[in-house]
Amino acid sequence: LPPCYTEKADKRDPVLYLLHGQTYTDDQWIRLGAVDVTNELFLNGEIMPFIIVFPDDHYWNTPAGTTFGSRLVDDLIPYIDQTYRTIPDPRSRAIGGMSRGAGWALNLGLTRPDLFGVIGLHSLAVFQRDSSKVAGWIQAIPAASRPSIFMDIGEKDQELTSAKKIENLFTQYDLPHEWHLYSGAHTDEYWSAHVEEYIRWYAGQWNNP
Repeated sequence: LPPCYTEKADKRDPVLYLLHGQTYTDDQWIRLGAVDVTNELFLNGEIMPFIIVFPDDHYWNTPAGTTFGSRLVDDLIPYIDQTYRTIPDPRSRAIGGMSRGAGWALNLGLTRPDLFGVIGLHSLAVFQRDSSKVAGWIQAIPAASRPSIFMDIGEKDQELTSAKKIENLFTQYDLPHEWHLYSGAHTDEYWSAHVEEYIRWYAGQWNNP
């Protein structure tokens, strides 16, 4: 929660859902500095306050892993919206992730434009079952509901080829997005080096402080 959450009892905030990578848990983003960076930028007056949720895809290596998306949209989001002072609107609800988490962000962000208006794809690992569906998902999004999208990946990342294919589809179907190719690989070191950039981008989708 933002440092000012308890002080402003009548204020509602946007929500950012950040999804971790495969073999990791819900603390991955915290270890990489997401909370520290967000608090520092807010306290310095550089960004507006928002809530961050770190879902745990702890069934990633079991058959139940395929139900993570339904648990997130059917159970977790309603719980967060009922429990905290959120702005329950897609433009004020972002979903982002790294690696497998970015695969989920791609899936949920494009198939549920009624829930998410902001999508972050960091070192995207596309689910094999999804690769042939992305073009259809893009075309099905109503023009007024097209999301804001940020994509980045390291030039030595093993997922680069598949990520480029998704970026090409975004370009082909004129889906607005940012694309960043940086030095680096599929590692915590790469993501920690870019955490502040990610947080600034998400915050920038909402109003200035």
